[in-house]
Amino acid sequence: MMRMMCAWGYRADVFIWGIIWSAIEIGLIIVAIYFIISSFRGTKSRSHKSDALEILKERYARGEISEEEYLERKKILEEK
Repeated sequence: MMRMMCAWGYRADVFIWGIIWSAIEIGLIIVAIYFIISSFRGTKSRSHKSDALEILKERYARGEISEEEYLERKKILEEK
């Protein structure tokens, strides 16, 4: 009788740990995919928009464009 309890207890323990590790692995995969997708999605739009605004500010500071042109282009960039 003691032998059956030990054998069943061992199998249950292995089964439970298998489920736990599988859940951890699936969770890590989901988190990794989320961060990869969010990093690609977020950097392209923010980086491009801020770069364009910086260039526009520099051109205005150098006197290459007028204040009216600066404000008009800034409005257009901020709408995107």
